[in-house]
Amino acid sequence: MTHRQILEALSGLLLVLFVAMISATIVSVALPQIIGALKGSQSQYTWVVTASLLASTASTPIWGKLADLFDKKLLLQIAIVIFMVASLACGFAQNTGQLIAFRAIQGLGMGALQILTQVVIAAMISPKERGRYNGYLGAVMAVATVAGPLIGGLIAETSWLGWRWCFFIAVPFTITAFVLLAKTLNIRTARRSDVSIDYWGATLIAAGVSILLIWVTFVGNSFEWSSWQTLAMAGGGVVLLALATWVESRVREPIVPLHVIKRRTPALAILASLAVGMAMFGGSVFLGQYFQIGRGYGPTAAGLLTIPMMIGVLFSSTISGRMVSKSGQTKPYILAGLIVLLAGFAGLATIDHETPIVLISVYMLAVGIGVGMSMQNLVLVIQNTVPLREIGAASGAVTFFRSLGGTVGVSVLGAVLANRVATSIAEGLTKAGIPLTGDAAKAGGSLNIAALPEPIKEIVRAAYGDATGHIFLISAAIAVVGLIAAVFLKPAKLRDSLDLPEQPAKQEAPTPA
Repeated sequence: MTHRQILEALSGLLLVLFVAMISATIVSVALPQIIGALKGSQSQYTWVVTASLLASTASTPIWGKLADLFDKKLLLQIAIVIFMVASLACGFAQNTGQLIAFRAIQGLGMGALQILTQVVIAAMISPKERGRYNGYLGAVMAVATVAGPLIGGLIAETSWLGWRWCFFIAVPFTITAFVLLAKTLNIRTARRSDVSIDYWGATLIAAGVSILLIWVTFVGNSFEWSSWQTLAMAGGGVVLLALATWVESRVREPIVPLHVIKRRTPALAILASLAVGMAMFGGSVFLGQYFQIGRGYGPTAAGLLTIPMMIGVLFSSTISGRMVSKSGQTKPYILAGLIVLLAGFAGLATIDHETPIVLISVYMLAVGIGVGMSMQNLVLVIQNTVPLREIGAASGAVTFFRSLGGTVGVSVLGAVLANRVATSIAEGLTKAGIPLTGDAAKAGGSLNIAALPEPIKEIVRAAYGDATGHIFLISAAIAVVGLIAAVFLKPAKLRDSLDLPEQPAKQEAPTPA
């Protein structure tokens, strides 16, 4: 494709990415109101986020592998339709159970859109030039993340619209993206007569990951760490993933290419992505909740308060993307980004319900800069090490582990937050001499703060505000793991060619070390 054709197709691809990203950010700031309106609880709040991340995570490597085997454009159009239908269903949900189920289906489309966008771009542009275009991706992600909370807050606070339009608004974007891609995207897909789909591997990976994430969500709350439920779920999940690894090592077309992720550079990049995803998703999901419940701001104001983090992503991803394309080096920018990310999380770990907003904004800006400099460049590191025929599976693997980290982060930090809030509320009520009955007994599990009596409301706000800093301390500790992995990455020059030379690709296959 010529440069003009690439730009035309890129417009549709960026709109697709915008649709996927805005669907998550619109919901994030409106979730307290949505769960309150549907009479949900804190655990259901977490599951509205976790369900889509779980489905997206489990299906990502499958979509990536299918992109290596079938028509990438057709797969992208199928994903758009899945996402659009699920968005409509979410908008019509009548209770939190239905919303969680439809969000899971929406997650299938979200995962497909995010990975297929990267795969299609990788099939059009060489790794060195891809740095600049990845900067555009980062910019779109930032704009979507900034616009999402603002639009979501305005919709949630507009009486004649209501929170359901947080889901309906995605429909016109998806239709426009579908039409644009139908006209502009033209990628030649090699016809293969020996296509083999790893159904067993896909099923085992999805089942193993799902069981472990469900266990992480409920352990310590619905049942104890040392219980038969833990043994059954954690043990069962590990066994299924072990079986999946065995299957992947023997099938001809594995969903997750073990010979790729065993190599030093991809393995370290995946570990860093896992940590970044866990820290970033796990922490940032609860910022909207902190501003609304812990500080008493409305949805629109909460969206505005997250702008510093998105500005950081916007500028750092765009600038670092151009610098990567110019120099051909990724490691310096990844290291710098992870150091800044760690500093931002360390700052957020100190916040409580009285921390000055200006100080919180500085910490969020640092987190945004760190994410913008590291996330897309870690994907680029792996794409640079594999031939074009494996680009989908390799991209799917790194996105899978990053999403897995995000899902685990949301589940673990959500459970930690819920337990800490419940403990803090109980202590606060006891100190205030309020008996743990009636509204007071329900305070820890309700997000409808406005309905609570004034003395209890203040205790709940303080509990949420103070507990949020604790989960960011965990995020900072996780970010350290990503930084250590990045330190050991081998410096490598990004290649100018779209594909690896045939000879190195053949030599690399039998030595997966």
